[in-house]
Amino acid sequence: MDVRILKSSFAVVERRAEHAVKFFYSHLFWHNPSVRTLFPDSVHDMERQRDRLFAALTHVIAHLDDESFGPYLRDLGRDHRKFLVRPEHYAAVGASLLAALAETSGSAWTPSVEKAWAEAYQVMADAMTAGADSGVDPPWWDAEVVRHLQYGTDIGVLTLRPHAPFPYLPGQYTSVSSRRLPTTWRTYSIGNAPRPDNTLDLHVSRVDQGRLSTTLVRETRPGDMLRLGAAGGQLTLRREDRPVSLIAAGTGWAPIRALLEDLAEHPPDQDVRLFVVARDGAHLYDRPLIDAYAARCGWLAVTYITPAPGRHRNQATDRLATALGHRGLWPDQDVYLSGPPQFVDETAHLLQELGARPGRLFHDAVPARGHGSGERPLGFGEWFLDRPAPHWLDPSARAPGVSFGSGRVAGPA
Repeated sequence: MDVRILKSSFAVVERRAEHAVKFFYSHLFWHNPSVRTLFPDSVHDMERQRDRLFAALTHVIAHLDDESFGPYLRDLGRDHRKFLVRPEHYAAVGASLLAALAETSGSAWTPSVEKAWAEAYQVMADAMTAGADSGVDPPWWDAEVVRHLQYGTDIGVLTLRPHAPFPYLPGQYTSVSSRRLPTTWRTYSIGNAPRPDNTLDLHVSRVDQGRLSTTLVRETRPGDMLRLGAAGGQLTLRREDRPVSLIAAGTGWAPIRALLEDLAEHPPDQDVRLFVVARDGAHLYDRPLIDAYAARCGWLAVTYITPAPGRHRNQATDRLATALGHRGLWPDQDVYLSGPPQFVDETAHLLQELGARPGRLFHDAVPARGHGSGERPLGFGEWFLDRPAPHWLDPSARAPGVSFGSGRVAGPA
């Protein structure tokens, strides 16, 4: 792929982002009428969908030359088997994308630019198709809810028992759908290392007006059935015999808990530092378990970060910055981050200033922000390149996600 041409071309498109996205959907629906039923009915929801498409496209361009780009696309294609995505869907989206870029670019749309975009999209589609064709796993796993714990009104921990072995590594996530909302899928981190009984935990923070998260936290009961997509994500232990720092914000604690369970099961030779950030003490819902690990594991040091009494919850991140600054040895650490995109991005930047090596900072992809909306790329972004991950510190600020698949694209989750 000609990254230089793609990025300079996209800079032209950015100036007319709204027109580009509206043209894309008009072209897609006009030439593929059956696809329209996969998207929201309301004007408001489609406006949000358009914002997310451009945010996803921005993320694509920003990560074209990342080493993880190919494996990420293959994982995404494998996951999208649950939507029963067919080759003609890739072709339809590609044709409409190129048409929208050409319309928006005007005289800047030259033969060389068109060639670069066509080749780039083919690389993406081929990688996703290869991922879809490479596995022997089913498109999804049915899983029974065997326990439901609720913390306050907006946090739930669901224990599931898949009906078939569900392969995953500690720190990974899965996409989830409920029979109550059968065409809605959202991504949640798995909050435990693999167990002998094959059960797994999902940590769910309810989103205001979020249909799936509300269903999971407030309505789901033991005996209910959920569906799980293939596990994904790169937040997995490297086991490089170096000291480890684990940093989690809110229910971003879930994958960090899974990593900690794995470390406790296979104790490391080096020390482990755990930083747990929450907007108030009530949101440290797993503190008894963390304290038990700290008492039992001599290699583990725990630091809790919350705002001072009466202070705004954002003070927690300021206090984390102070705590990290008081710790040393960052060049020697493998650091694992989990939390909202801005939190991860800013914390990673701070850690590099403190001496941490970029190649030893591990987190799942932090996407660029969308055009004008301030929202992270969700929705079409999951189809096109980006998996959604919850905005942990402020659930009410989390953007609702949608996906292009074989069912209706949903609203808030």
